Amino acid sequence: MEHTIRMAGVDDADTVARLLFDFNTEFETPTPTPAEFAERLRSLLAGDRIVAFLAEDQGKGESRAPRALGFALLSLRPTPYFDGPLVQLEELYVVPDLRDRGLGSDLLDATVDYSLSRGSREIHIGVDEIDTDTRRFYERHGFVNVQPGQDYRMLLYLREL
Repeated sequence: MEHTIRMAGVDDADTVARLLFDFNTEFETPTPTPAEFAERLRSLLAGDRIVAFLAEDQGKGESRAPRALGFALLSLRPTPYFDGPLVQLEELYVVPDLRDRGLGSDLLDATVDYSLSRGSREIHIGVDEIDTDTRRFYERHGFVNVQPGQDYRMLLYLREL
């Protein structure tokens, strides 16, 4: 499938918001509305700590605008462990009927390239243990849940406030 990957700007907040809402709805996760997401994303994408990438089709035809096919949402934070930011891949989503066509890999490649360009040395992502397909996807792309040289898994803990 012909597509492009590009960094999203503030003007793309509504598109990213709709994809994020669709992602949460698909997986039956409690979610803010698209309008609430869009309002937050307009502010976040205007700064330098949140970055989004959009996968889009080519928008063929005179009046047809490109269609959003998926997105990756990153947060960047300072860390004392290296000079660049620590990157958290908050979300990576491809619309259901377009999965297994390389879009997710291309979004992840854009994430890695961007992270390297910013001087990052680590990308973190939380994945549900039961989501074996997603775990295999990230493992295929070099992500691990065992620290090199260790024989035990890393765990992410969460506390809602």
